[in-house]
Amino acid sequence: MRNKRRNREAFAEPSYWQSFSDMMAALLLIFILIIAITLAIYKQKTTTLEETEKELNVAQEQLELAAIDLENSRLEIEKSNEELALSLADLKAAYDQAALTNEELNQAYLEIENAQAELAATKSELQDIVGIRTDIIGALQDTFNDSSMKVDAQTGSITFSSDVLFRYNSATLTPASQESLREIIPLYLDVLLQDQYREYIAEIIIEGHTDTDGSYISNMELSYNRASAVAKFCLDESNGLSEAEIERLQHLLTVNGRSYSDPIYSAPTPDAHTEEIDMAASRRVEIKFRLKEDEMIEKIAAILQQE
Repeated sequence: MRNKRRNREAFAEPSYWQSFSDMMAALLLIFILIIAITLAIYKQKTTTLEETEKELNVAQEQLELAAIDLENSRLEIEKSNEELALSLADLKAAYDQAALTNEELNQAYLEIENAQAELAATKSELQDIVGIRTDIIGALQDTFNDSSMKVDAQTGSITFSSDVLFRYNSATLTPASQESLREIIPLYLDVLLQDQYREYIAEIIIEGHTDTDGSYISNMELSYNRASAVAKFCLDESNGLSEAEIERLQHLLTVNGRSYSDPIYSAPTPDAHTEEIDMAASRRVEIKFRLKEDEMIEKIAAILQQE
């Protein structure tokens, strides 16, 4: 029994190779475990890295998109700034134009006010001489009431027949006509040159007329020379006007030759189909006057045209 135990105990002694083998197996297992853990960690890190890289790529793409959006925003801001600058320029131009228009409008208002004031003054002046023509014509008619000379009721003119004043085709006054003129001319001019009417007289006109016999040019010369002869007679102190009246007359007197441009026609008869020129009546010298009211009417018409 004891031998058997000894034999078992002998066989039961520990084996170093078996322990080393176990140890190596354990180390190998640990190494494998470490490798497996390392591989697992590596795989996890790789996956995490890939995911991070994807996220980074996405972030980069988003950043690039944001950069594009930012650039577009910058361009839009620049465009908006340019449009704003243009709008400001247009606004300034509109303001300047409005200021200019306002200035022009004020100037127009001022011109209208001046024109209205001038028109009012002219109307007032015209009202002062309304009826003067009637008064002058009435005074002339009263003066020549007992005379063979007739005063035109519309114009206040008096007419001398050229056949009475001159010989045929002549511009020299006959002695008989000078006596007639010496009687009539002072009466007519005394009325026009008196103080109450003189300031309203714009012009005293001596106008010569002829018939249609001959050329227009030759009749123009004849009519003017005849009117001029009557004017020279009026300005001669020996023919009835005072020196003061002659001086006033010189500032008003005008001489015109009308040739046959304003003939006188015969009164129509039942048998006449057309009007005939009265040759004898057409040969004449007229003395007439023009009032300042005629100038006032022209002046008012000009002002109204401006308005």
